[in-house]
Amino acid sequence: MFSRHVRPILVLIVLTFIAPVAAGIEPVETSKVLKPGNRLVIIGDSITEQKLYSRYLEDYLTACTPQLNLWIMQLGWGGETAGGFLGRMDQDLLAFKPNVITTCYGMNDGQYRPYDEQTVGRPYAVNMKNLIDRAKLAGAIVVVGSPGAVDTKFFRNADAAKWYNDNLSHLKDLDKKLAADAKLPFADVHDIMVQTMLKAKDARGDDFPVCGRDGVHPGANGQLIMAYAFLKALGMDETIGVISVDMNGKAQGSDGHKIVASEAGKVTIESTHYPFCFSGDEKSDNSPRSILPYLPFQQDFNRLTLIVTNLKTEKAKVTWGKESKTFTHGQLESGVNLAAEFPNNPFSAAFQKVDDRVREKQEFETQMIKSHYRSLNALAAMADDDESKAAVTLLRKKLPERHAKLAEAVKAAVAPVQHTIEVVPE
Repeated sequence: MFSRHVRPILVLIVLTFIAPVAAGIEPVETSKVLKPGNRLVIIGDSITEQKLYSRYLEDYLTACTPQLNLWIMQLGWGGETAGGFLGRMDQDLLAFKPNVITTCYGMNDGQYRPYDEQTVGRPYAVNMKNLIDRAKLAGAIVVVGSPGAVDTKFFRNADAAKWYNDNLSHLKDLDKKLAADAKLPFADVHDIMVQTMLKAKDARGDDFPVCGRDGVHPGANGQLIMAYAFLKALGMDETIGVISVDMNGKAQGSDGHKIVASEAGKVTIESTHYPFCFSGDEKSDNSPRSILPYLPFQQDFNRLTLIVTNLKTEKAKVTWGKESKTFTHGQLESGVNLAAEFPNNPFSAAFQKVDDRVREKQEFETQMIKSHYRSLNALAAMADDDESKAAVTLLRKKLPERHAKLAEAVKAAVAPVQHTIEVVPE
């Protein structure tokens, strides 16, 4: 039986866990990587463990595309390499029976020195291939993500940033080849980060961090670039919705946007598909808003379009929630992206609630994988009778149950939002 010193640990762990793990779901054929009901796991090193790009992905795939009804988990682990992950792959990944896995290794695999085929390239390629092969054998699609980039200003010095980004570019090429050979999707995180960083620094100055103030770990702005790369690789190209307003009184909404009431130039909608909402200082690297001028996120993934017909004037003022903005006749007739034009909008508070629940869940995932499972392994090694072994078995069951409750809270947060759009001719 466990000693009196171990029993308090058992009690503490029991109090932490509670709810049932979702059953594995068979893949459904569609043209996109993600199928309805899939189980998606996001793996990587400390950049993943920051829980920023992983959070943005889960926010988007939960609130903006709720029809997918996904089960999502992040497994970031600071300091990890692709080879290091192989040692924990069975317990920490395959045990959850994922359908789709995104990888983001290479930053540590590059060893923070110039590229060398023998000591850097080959080991990385071998480890990534083993990871991919084991995942495929378990029935999962791997979205092979390249490493990101280091900041041209904040990583050591300009020369070091140049040779390490060259190193990461070589690893990116290896990832791309591995994906092509295995007929898997490839997420080019490196190139989009470099390209966006150059645009942003050209506009904002070299002191504007894109790949992090330590040169390696991106802030919220750089992490949105990473989320963009993975959404692209996952095959997402979502129109969040289209709302058509006829100034003569009729209105229409696409799937996820039910017309509740309409009159000339005014429509009330109940929406279950959210636009991705951005908060924070548009000038700060700690806010994803600051990178939007240099990244086509809104155009590619966040289109909530308002189309106005039968407008008799050259301009009209559009009021959405508490904000108003004037557009030309041509703009409104072609379609205005409300998500891009109105950063503060009727979905902002609801979206924040979803993000809060996602943050809570992903924080638990880090604790569960890095701490709780390891503690249970240690307790299992100390169990020397049936009662002790049964206690460990019970605790192992409580972990996924607690995770399932947090996942349910995420989905429950995506409540319908009722909002009104008013178009007033000017």
